[in-house]
Amino acid sequence: MSQQTPAERTPKQKEEKEQTALPVLPVRDTVLFPHAVLPLTVGRESSVQLINSLGEDKTIIVVAQREARVDAPQPSDLYTVGTSAVVHKVVKMPNQSLFVFAEGLERIRLGEFTQLTPFMTAHYSVMPEGAAPIATSQIEALQRNVLTLFQQIVAGSPTLSDELSTVAMNIDEPGRLVDFIASSLPSLSTPDKQDTLETLDIHVRLEKINQHLAKELEVQQLRNKIQSEVQDRVQQTQREYYLREQMKAIQKELGEQDEGQRDVEDLKKKIEEAGMPEEVKKEALKELGRLSRMSPMAADYSLTRNYIEWLAVLPWAKTSGQEIEIPKAKEILDADHYDLEKVKDRILDYLSVRRLKPNMKGPILCFVGPPGVGKTSLGKSIARALGRKFVRLSLGGVHDEAEIRGHRRTYIGALPGQIIQGIRRAETKDPVFMLDEIDKVGRDFRGDPASALLEALDPEQNSSFRDNYLDVTFDLSKVLFITTANMLDPIAEPLRDRMEIIELQGYTEEEKVHIAFRYLIPRQIDENGITGEQIEFPEEGVRYVIRHYTREAGVRSLERTIGTICRKQARRLAEGKTEKLIVSKEVIQEFLGGIKIRSEGEIAERTERPGVAVGLAWTPSGGDVLFVEANAMKGKGGFTMTGQIGQVMQESMQAALTWVRSNADRLGVPEDFFASHDLHIHVPAGAIPKDGPSAGVTMATALVSLLTKQRITPLMAMTGEITLSGNVLPVGGIKEKVLAAKRAGVRDVILPAENKMNLQEDLSAEQLENLNVHFVKTIDEALAVSLPTVEQSTAAKMIPSTPPKDPKQDYQPTQPVKEPEPVHDRVLTQA
Repeated sequence: MSQQTPAERTPKQKEEKEQTALPVLPVRDTVLFPHAVLPLTVGRESSVQLINSLGEDKTIIVVAQREARVDAPQPSDLYTVGTSAVVHKVVKMPNQSLFVFAEGLERIRLGEFTQLTPFMTAHYSVMPEGAAPIATSQIEALQRNVLTLFQQIVAGSPTLSDELSTVAMNIDEPGRLVDFIASSLPSLSTPDKQDTLETLDIHVRLEKINQHLAKELEVQQLRNKIQSEVQDRVQQTQREYYLREQMKAIQKELGEQDEGQRDVEDLKKKIEEAGMPEEVKKEALKELGRLSRMSPMAADYSLTRNYIEWLAVLPWAKTSGQEIEIPKAKEILDADHYDLEKVKDRILDYLSVRRLKPNMKGPILCFVGPPGVGKTSLGKSIARALGRKFVRLSLGGVHDEAEIRGHRRTYIGALPGQIIQGIRRAETKDPVFMLDEIDKVGRDFRGDPASALLEALDPEQNSSFRDNYLDVTFDLSKVLFITTANMLDPIAEPLRDRMEIIELQGYTEEEKVHIAFRYLIPRQIDENGITGEQIEFPEEGVRYVIRHYTREAGVRSLERTIGTICRKQARRLAEGKTEKLIVSKEVIQEFLGGIKIRSEGEIAERTERPGVAVGLAWTPSGGDVLFVEANAMKGKGGFTMTGQIGQVMQESMQAALTWVRSNADRLGVPEDFFASHDLHIHVPAGAIPKDGPSAGVTMATALVSLLTKQRITPLMAMTGEITLSGNVLPVGGIKEKVLAAKRAGVRDVILPAENKMNLQEDLSAEQLENLNVHFVKTIDEALAVSLPTVEQSTAAKMIPSTPPKDPKQDYQPTQPVKEPEPVHDRVLTQA
C-alpha cells in the first residue's frame, strides 16, 4: 500500500482520530497482532537507537516491511497498517543487538511521518473494530469451524504446543480468536497475516482464516501420510535386514552358505573354467571381490553380478575344432548354390590356406549384389562347409554406435554390443559372423555405427576389440566376418577399404530355370504340403513364369510365384480334386492372372515411331531397360527435360543436344529448326528417380531419330556416356544391363568399345546367345547401327559406312586390364 495524505483518506479513515507521533519500528517477515506478545530481535542501528531512546512511555508502533531485503526502509517501504505495542522487556545480546518483548495493543493506521533519522516517528490513528458484533448463526458457525480446524492442526503438528488449543477455546470474541490463530500459525505468510490485520470486518476475517486453516490441514494430512509411508518402508527394510542377519547367523551355525555366498562361489568357478586371458581374469576376480563385500540388497549388486556373468560365459578359448576338408566343403557349396563359381573359388582358396596355416587372420568378405541372388544363404553354406556356428546381425536401420560397441556400465540397462552378444550366442570364438545390409547403416546424433565397425572389421586391429560394456579386450581375429550389401556407394570408404569385395551378379533365364528345378520347386512343394506326384512343372511353364511374371536379378519373386501355384494346387486337393496338375501356360494365367510383364511386344510397340530409344540402367535389384522419348513442337528454341531425373542425367541431355545441334548440317536438319521449335525429352516412369551419365548415347540417338524422322532398329537397346566431341565413354554395370536387355527381349545391344573386357569376363557365351553386341567408340558408329534406314545421302554425311562387326569376332581373348570405375545410370526406388 502506498502512503496516503490526509486529503486522500476515505470518510471512514477520516473518522479515525489522529494521535500524537510515536516511534515506528520496522520488522521483517513478522506481523504483530493486538493482544499478542511477540519476541523481536532488534539489530539495525536505527532500531537499536529507537529502543534505547524509550523513557517511561514504552509505547511504539510495529509495522511490517513490504520487502524483507530492504536494510534501510523508508516510509514507502512499510505497510500503512500496523499495531501499537508496549515494550515490556529488553535484553542486550553479546553481538550488541537487543531482544525485545512487545505486546500488541491496537490496530493503527500510519499518518504523516514527522522524523526519519535517527529513527522514524509518525502520527497515527487507531482503527476501531467497533462494538462486539451480534452473534449471528453464520458467525457462530464460522467461529466454531475455525476453532475445530485449528485444534486439529495443533493436534497433528509436532511443532505447535497443545496449550494453543486450550487458549483458543477460552477466547470468546471472534475477532480476537482470528488474531490469535493468525499470530500462532507459522505457515501463514507475511502478506496473508498483513491482510488479516488490515481486515476489520469480523465476518470477512473469519472466512479468510477459515480458508487458510482448511488448506493448512489438507497439506498437513498429506505430509503426515507421506511421512507414514516412508517410515513404514524404512521399518520394513530394517526388519528384512535384521531377519537376514539372523538367517546368516543360523546358517553359519548349521555350516551352510547364504545365497550371496553361493553366487560368489558359482561365479568364481565359472571364471576359473572360462579360460580367460590373464588381464581379463584379473579384472573379473577384482569385480568378484567387490561383489562378495556387497549386500544382496545393494543397488549395484545385480549390475556387478551381470557384468561378471558376461565375462564368465564368453567363449574366450573355445573353438569349433573341426578339421577342414576341401572336397567336402566344395560338395556343400555346390549342393547349396548353383553357379557362383567365382565366389566358390575364393572361399575354397581361403579354406585351403586355412588348412595349411591354422593361425592365419580371417579375411573380411563383402558380398555385393542385388536382392535375391543368395548372399545371406551363401554365408550359411560357408559356415556348414567350415563346420562352424553361424551368426547373423542385420545392420539395416542401425543408427546408434552403442548397438555395435555396447553401452558403458554407468547407464541403466547397459548391455554389450551386438558383436559380443553374437559371439556369446555362438558359444565359440571363431563363428561365421554375417553383418547383413551393411550399406543401410545410418548415422545421427547418437554416433556413426560404420565408424564403430572399423575396428571390428580390421584384421590388424580386431585381435584386441574393446567393447564399452566389458571394458576389456576380446580377440575377434578368429571370426570369419562376412558382410552383404546391395550397393557399394553408401559404404564409407575406410570401411570399404578393409573388406574384400566379391560381386554376385544377377541370374540369367537359364540359371533361373536350373535354380527353380534344383531348389525352389522342391522346397515350395514340401512347404505347401503336396508331393511331386500331385504337381508337375514343365520347363516351358517355368520359363513362361520367368519371362512374363517376374523381372528381377535374383529369384525371390520367382520362388513366391511358384509358391502361389503350389498353394492353389493344395487348395484344389483340399476341395477333393485329386488329379495331377500340369503347370501349363493356361494354368499359370488362371492362377496368376494376366501377363504382368510384356517384353518384346512392349519394346517393339513403344519404338514404332521416331524419337523413342531404349536405354539400359543399373538398379539395386539388377539391371532394367528404360525408354527415352523425344518430341518437338513449334516454339522459340526451348528445351524441356522431365521424368524425375538427377543433375548428372540432365547434363547428359544437354551434352547430347549440343552434339546434335553442332552436327545439324550433317544430319540434314534445317538451320532455323532449333530457333523455331521447342524440344522435350522425357524418361518414363516419372515417379521413379533416375540419375547417371550412361544414357547419353540413348538420348543422342533419340534426338537424331526425331529430327531425321527415322525409326530406330527394332528391339535394340544401348548404353554409354558421350562427350561433346561425340566420343562414347565406358560405363559400369555391364553384366546387369546386358542381362536386363536379354530378359526384356532385346536382340541388339550397343556398348562402349572400352567395356568389351567386362563382357568377356562377366558373361558366358550361353548368356549372350541370340544377342548381337555392337561395340562403338563414337556416336557416329552408334547411329550407323541404330538408324540404318537413313537416306544414303544423309548417311554418307553423318555416319561412316563401316559395317558392324561380327559379335563373335569381338570375343578374342586378350590380356585383361583393370577397368576404371565408371559411373553408371541408376534407377532408384519408387518415389
